[in-house]
Amino acid sequence: MTLFETTILKKSGLTPDSGLASAASSRANIFNMSQAAEQAVLRPEDCGAFGHDLRAALAARVARQAGEDALADHYASAAGDKAGLADPGVSDADQGHILTFVDKVANQTRDVAAEDISGLQAAGVSDADVVRLCELVAFLAYQTRVIAGLRLMQGTAG
Repeated sequence: MTLFETTILKKSGLTPDSGLASAASSRANIFNMSQAAEQAVLRPEDCGAFGHDLRAALAARVARQAGEDALADHYASAAGDKAGLADPGVSDADQGHILTFVDKVANQTRDVAAEDISGLQAAGVSDADVVRLCELVAFLAYQTRVIAGLRLMQGTAG
């Protein structure tokens, strides 16, 4: 994968011939580490209770809520039969507690309380899997902000 094929640079619209290409190239290590972090949170070797398809659906859902539709489509394409969960208007009887938690962590972070964690635990979600959910949401927060910032720097924010 080349630098300009990393998810962040692709979804920001930054290309090798853009005015920011030199700046991006000088920070290649950051974009490459970001791509490695994406791999780690979306397609880890140890998924815990959340398979790659569910992780992709959750990532698409968070990206869609952040207004990053191209990024959401990117993740939804890897969600398989879980792709419907990428729609923030969709709930699911089996995954409802997870969707509610992810939505709250992504959009009302300062309102997350101990009860939110204990609710997941009561639903059978392990502590390690709570951490995995939070890591996924935190990465998406980072990724969507970097993409938006790069678009602003290019004058292509929409």
